Amino acid sequence: MKYLLLFTFIFSFTITTAQKAKAFQFYNEKGKKVSFTKLTKKLAKYDVVLIGEHHNNSINHWLQLRITKALYAKKEAKLTLGAEMFERDNQQALNSYLKGNIAAKNLKDSMRLWNNFKTDYKPLVDFAKNNQLEFIATNIPRRYAAIVAKKSLDSLNSVSPEEKKYMMQLPVEVTLETPGYPEMIEMMGDHAGSRAMNFVAAQAVKDATMAESIAKNLQENYLFVHYNGDYHSKQHGGIYWYLKKLKPNLKIAVIQLFEAEDEKLSLPTENYIPTEFNLVLPKDMIKTY
Repeated sequence: MKYLLLFTFIFSFTITTAQKAKAFQFYNEKGKKVSFTKLTKKLAKYDVVLIGEHHNNSINHWLQLRITKALYAKKEAKLTLGAEMFERDNQQALNSYLKGNIAAKNLKDSMRLWNNFKTDYKPLVDFAKNNQLEFIATNIPRRYAAIVAKKSLDSLNSVSPEEKKYMMQLPVEVTLETPGYPEMIEMMGDHAGSRAMNFVAAQAVKDATMAESIAKNLQENYLFVHYNGDYHSKQHGGIYWYLKKLKPNLKIAVIQLFEAEDEKLSLPTENYIPTEFNLVLPKDMIKTY
């Protein structure tokens, strides 16, 4: 009887604790909690929303889809989608899929897909397909970013005019004044040596190309929702920084991402630079890869 009572107590405590655990929490730029409903209501008033992600977090991807569906309803279908995960030279194949001319099983033969495409990005693309929305492949083809990382930014000057349409307009400004780029240098330490700025430039050509892709595909009264790795827009750096250079008056909201160990999913207490909205996820959330 004693052991039965002990088991019952432990079981009840475990269930109660699990029920208190939260899967996510949004905060505004002032550090105040924001409900999902209020979040999407406010996001609908922007021109561009940059949703940062940790590529291997399923809750993150689920929220992206939920936010997209909510904004589709609030904007009465006036929505354009775009993503880092698709490169500019794959736009034609992506369009063919959206129009139903390529079967899902054959899509991998027509364009470069991330390994987690089926579980994490296909639902977003299919939402665009089912609702006849444009989905923009915003990123620079990885081969050009690799050239910059290996050689230098100047190496892009030798690329043919035909290939240059797949990247941002040259020249592109690369500066450590861009939020996040000094952190890159610090993270690399002495390992990168003299090539450190090449790696920053490789990041910059991605960010600048994605920003330009968004700018070129803006429509009046439409909201552009963009999915990208958190590092590409956090602290108003990366894509945000280049997009503001192109269109200073554009209303851009960034959702940046944090992980917390506490059940309340609190914001960081130090080294924290808020953006318009800040998403906190459990640090112990199981990663997909």
